[in-house]
Amino acid sequence: MQNSFIIFQKLLVLFGFMLIGYLSYKKKWISDDTSSQISGLIVNIFNPALIISGVIGSVGNGNWNLVIMDLILAVILFVVLILISPAFVRILGVKKDERNIYAVMLIFSNLGFMGIPIIEELYGRGAIFYVALYTLVYNILFYTYGIYLFEKERAMQTGQKAKIIFHWKKMINPGMVACLAALLIFAFQIDAPAPAVSFVQYLGNAAIPLSMIITGVSLAKMPLIEVFKDIKMYQFTFLKMLVIPVIAAFVVRLFHLNPVLSGIMVLMFGMPNGSMAVMMAIDYGLDSSICSRGIVLTTLLSIITLPIVAYLI
Repeated sequence: MQNSFIIFQKLLVLFGFMLIGYLSYKKKWISDDTSSQISGLIVNIFNPALIISGVIGSVGNGNWNLVIMDLILAVILFVVLILISPAFVRILGVKKDERNIYAVMLIFSNLGFMGIPIIEELYGRGAIFYVALYTLVYNILFYTYGIYLFEKERAMQTGQKAKIIFHWKKMINPGMVACLAALLIFAFQIDAPAPAVSFVQYLGNAAIPLSMIITGVSLAKMPLIEVFKDIKMYQFTFLKMLVIPVIAAFVVRLFHLNPVLSGIMVLMFGMPNGSMAVMMAIDYGLDSSICSRGIVLTTLLSIITLPIVAYLI
């Protein structure tokens, strides 16, 4: 029950930031260009700093057994989601020409901007590093298997043969570099001077409020009536953010794992949709409105679903 209350309180704070973004866009205090520029700062500077802040200045607190176990759990999480995605979209009754889009939304959640503040609130700043390992696996899979799903979707809609293209270069992004840097700092126990630690932590602290403000801006751009009328998306949200995490919570208990790592894994199962699917759908000339509606509804309903999931960890 305590975990549920902690997460509910944190979500209220995050939703407060989203409300600021929503109102700022409606009042025209933030323009489309401004939000795009802020997003660039978040992705390229603030979020990488947040990832590194999870390990910098904590020399002597490393435990390789936990790191290896966390990586294994991260891989298991994505493998499970990939394996169940075909059955998931069929149970949901998704149209054949939309199944790959729904599979992407199921597999690739908002592990960073929503996951990091939730995990940090529950387990402390040091746990950010363990979330970073999930984002490491996320990046590798999104730019390989995720791209493959988008290629399949485009081929299905155009009648052409799907091309298997792996975007290796896109994997080398600031977030991936930050994950690798965090691993190096952890592995070699690099002791940074106090000013450097403070600098990175101050930058990282800006990531969460700014990212949620930009999420609020994105909500302001969406016709919310269309979102709330999408019955299929409610069903998707129920299965993705309640049924699957609840099952995961009971299965994980059977293995008596480290409580922090098992808690992180279960919460990662229950995170709302991520924005990468929208950007990639646009890039491939596909209907991005499905992904956009998914982000809005899953994010809004997470204030109900995440505390329920947290109660079980």
